[in-house]
Amino acid sequence: MRLLDEDEGINPALSVVNLVDVFLVLVAALLIAVAQNPLNPFMAEDVTVIKNEGKDNMEIIVKKGNKIESFKSQGETGSGSGKKAGTAYEMADGSIIYVKE
Repeated sequence: MRLLDEDEGINPALSVVNLVDVFLVLVAALLIAVAQNPLNPFMAEDVTVIKNEGKDNMEIIVKKGNKIESFKSQGETGSGSGKKAGTAYEMADGSIIYVKE
């Protein structure tokens, strides 16, 4: 190819070709880094994601293996029968301690 045999001083397009190659390598490296990020919630086997927590349009997405289920809030308060199982205390540092009764 005659374009690649020319000197860079004569043809400035050759330096642009080198910049495109550098950016392609950079984009590929960033995509690999994002895909292998350990904080990616969908890398784990079982994942639960809560969207709009505590609001009327709350949604819970549960992934178990290859199965993904979505539960949407109806905006109603749940009720049922049962007994008190314990008490949860929030400490000054933000941690929560559960005490079984």
